Amino acid sequence: QVQLVESGGGLVQAGGSLRLACVASGRISNINTMGWYRRAPGKQRELVATLTSGGNTNYADSVKGRLTISGDNAKNTVYLQMNDLKPEDTAVYYCNMKGTTPWGIPTDYWGQGTQVTVSS
Repeated sequence: QVQLVESGGGLVQAGGSLRLACVASGRISNINTMGWYRRAPGKQRELVATLTSGGNTNYADSVKGRLTISGDNAKNTVYLQMNDLKPEDTAVYYCNMKGTTPWGIPTDYWGQGTQVTVSS
């Protein structure tokens, strides 16, 4: 059974930094995209950043220049470096990994989420 476990969330003042990490355990294979999403209070979940196995990244406009995604496919780990945090970054952050089984069946795994709170 595959599990994604996030860590690194917490309370920080505006302008501060946090680094989120997500590690996958279990029989996970052929990851082609790692990503971070977030859900703010009263809002729908939204994409924050994604990273493909080929090294391509994609960011939400609201986080460009402040948040950086990185990963290590060999270690089934993805990170999100968050700098210059703003109160509007307050949300539960979720890790996501997409791939395929050895038989080509698509997989889509999610973590339980980690709370990030930015005070003004």
